Amino acid sequence: MSESQAEPTADQLVEELRKAKVSDFLVHTSSMLASLAFGKLAPDVRDLEQARLAIDALQALGPLLDEGPKRDIQQVVANLQPAYAGAAAPQPDA
Repeated sequence: MSESQAEPTADQLVEELRKAKVSDFLVHTSSMLASLAFGKLAPDVRDLEQARLAIDALQALGPLLDEGPKRDIQQVVANLQPAYAGAAAPQPDA
């Protein structure tokens, strides 16, 4: 096996972490939280507690983001809130 295919060493991982930008990580984390929130609101899953936690986390992270991603996350939260309200509303019997 060539060295490029080998598992990274601890030193390589530490070096990659040193290069990483926290702002990029926050954007990635926000994207993952948004996906999780929408997924938790799906009718076949409907985990309102976890959806609310993801929405709250997005709201907390929003002010820490750069302007462009901040606007995007604010829009996502604006879409998630009515979706959450709809999912939390009592469902009529079918």
